[in-house]
Amino acid sequence: MRIVAANGWTLARRLVLRAGVRTIMESIPKGGDVMSFGKMLSAAALCNVMFTDGAGADTPTLSTFGTPGIVELPSAGRLNDGELGFSVATTEQSLRNTATFQVFPRVYGSFRYSIIDKFSEVVGTRFDRSFDVHFSLLDETETRPALAFGLRDFLGTGVYSSEYLVATKNVTDTISLTGGIGWGRLAGRNTFDNPLAPLGFDESIRDTVTTGQGGQLEVGKWLQGPASFFWGVDWDVTDKVSVQLEYSPDLYGPETVVGAFNYSSPVNVAVQYKTNFGLNFRGFVIAGENFGVQFGYVFDAKEQVIPGGREPAPYPIIPRRNLATASWNVDGPTGTVDVLRSRLGTEGLALAEAEISPTSATIFIRNNRWNVEAQAAGRAARVMANTLPPQIEDFTVIFQERGVPISSIATKRADLEELQYVFDAAWRTRARADVSDANRAGVGAPQLTYSLTPYSAFSFFDPQSPIRVDIGPQLDIGYQAAPGLTLDARFRYPLVGNLGDGVLESDSVIERVRSESFLFARESDFEVNLLTAEYLWRPSADVFARVTGGYLENQFGGVSAEMLWSPIDSRLALGAELNYVRQRNFDMLLGFQDYDVVTGHTSVYYDLGSGFHTQLDLGRYLAGDWGGTLTVNREFNNGVKVGGYFTLTDVPFADFGEGAFDKGLRVEIPLTFVTGQPSRRVLSQAIQPIQRDGGARLNVENRLYPLTRDYRGAELTDGWGRYLR
Repeated sequence: MRIVAANGWTLARRLVLRAGVRTIMESIPKGGDVMSFGKMLSAAALCNVMFTDGAGADTPTLSTFGTPGIVELPSAGRLNDGELGFSVATTEQSLRNTATFQVFPRVYGSFRYSIIDKFSEVVGTRFDRSFDVHFSLLDETETRPALAFGLRDFLGTGVYSSEYLVATKNVTDTISLTGGIGWGRLAGRNTFDNPLAPLGFDESIRDTVTTGQGGQLEVGKWLQGPASFFWGVDWDVTDKVSVQLEYSPDLYGPETVVGAFNYSSPVNVAVQYKTNFGLNFRGFVIAGENFGVQFGYVFDAKEQVIPGGREPAPYPIIPRRNLATASWNVDGPTGTVDVLRSRLGTEGLALAEAEISPTSATIFIRNNRWNVEAQAAGRAARVMANTLPPQIEDFTVIFQERGVPISSIATKRADLEELQYVFDAAWRTRARADVSDANRAGVGAPQLTYSLTPYSAFSFFDPQSPIRVDIGPQLDIGYQAAPGLTLDARFRYPLVGNLGDGVLESDSVIERVRSESFLFARESDFEVNLLTAEYLWRPSADVFARVTGGYLENQFGGVSAEMLWSPIDSRLALGAELNYVRQRNFDMLLGFQDYDVVTGHTSVYYDLGSGFHTQLDLGRYLAGDWGGTLTVNREFNNGVKVGGYFTLTDVPFADFGEGAFDKGLRVEIPLTFVTGQPSRRVLSQAIQPIQRDGGARLNVENRLYPLTRDYRGAELTDGWGRYLR
């Protein structure tokens, strides 16, 4: 009976999954890579539930602040390295939405967006953004608890600003105890003198006034003022059900002053139900009188939802003695190329040209399907081995993007035949293959592409409306007139939405290059989103160049020129970009406003190893300000990417306005991660706390580093385990 039930459940899950995946696939524009964050998480959660038995059952309890903890208090626990946690906790007075990422094995960071109703008589409802960071100092042993230090709301307005030193010990298999010392919001009840006073920290009453503009590091407040103890217990009643109880010193001062929050007890309690899929649900009571509910979801960004993927297995390599029989109806060299083009097309690889000699063959291809480029190279090599005459021994695959060669992979036919079934073929084929720079002219015939798809444009964290969106049809047209020369057009028509409903005029004291974005949405109907001519070429070995002219983005048009030096086998790449642009009219048609600017950056890209990539851009921004942007991304072998950036320029924090300086987070999840099917589409969402004018950069399509990086030596090698898959 168990077997029958299990098989029935598996069948049901697969049927639901197929319907869900089909819906997800159809909702993504074929010509675009962006998908809403909510839909992205829904897709990941759906596939995790459908395919995972028991995964996520050991995930830690997430507090109402979205971090490992008890009810509201933090614990010394942490997520597993590379895991992402999402939490939504709501009470009658507040709503907290938190994303937590275990950046390093001992460090996690969180971004939180809170809506606090009746926060004060002056502000009314507050829309608050805050960041946390947590450091695991010691791991638990048989005789010692785990120990951690954290900063809550260290980069925000300071509504929840607090610091803590916390210890957690598992006293039995089902019960863990947590105790700690808190400052700031965690030092409101039964306070005592600051134990760090001998080290020079202040023990007087801490200034709890929030920072009006937000976004600044309030280092001068950290660990200052009196302190309080807190404690809690987490009890796993069953494998699914747990109970949390804690003593919190937080007096909820700002909330209780206006009578929107009832406080009668320092004890908080919660009951949680965990699923086997990383999902958890719970109800809780805060301060004795405030009931709330919470939803949490944790998934491992390192693991593929479907191990190994769901792509069809590659065709086995036909023995050479059988090739003559297999190709008896091929009509000479022209017929061979036609068969080669057809078979490569079946593998999602577009053949631009083939150069065939008596003993060698070179093909120029564009990868339209595979998110692991080494797998695309392996599939192409197999097709060559099963199509070309047996006397051809040397195979070369050259990857092109927009008609420009990027990298070359040379392989011996005999190596493919010998190693296709060998256990350790991955590293042996890489050792024998020659990966080099493809420094030559591009090839290919003129090509016209077009697509009509739905689009969605989002705006986040407007104080009047936290989420704004426009939805409508989008027409993309591309014409590759010659290798490297491409004409692109993108037209949009918003059918429904509220991007243009903002009523607050910009209060910016510098050039208004982004703070009036809502006016572009308000004043436009039919939108010329993009209209450009672009030329890419290879000036020399390891060097790429680009010139783009036209309506470069929805708010600026002009000319953009870029050059990139990217050695095939180096972790380092250097780039430079120079632009002259003019601000477009608010109707987003063909007219321009008076403002123009010369902007540009020099860029340093470096692969730190272990999946960490950095980018430093230094130069002039759209508002004429000078400064730099540092971006750090963590990327996993399955393509999932989580990163963040911040920009500092010569614009003072006070002139910048709300947020103090430009910063943001970004999550990218390949569609193949949630479906198992090979695809180059990406589910992507940027989370920007606020977009002002300082540090604003021009948005240009096809910047050279992201266009070429995945086909260079280091990235190809990282995915070589799938070369023969």
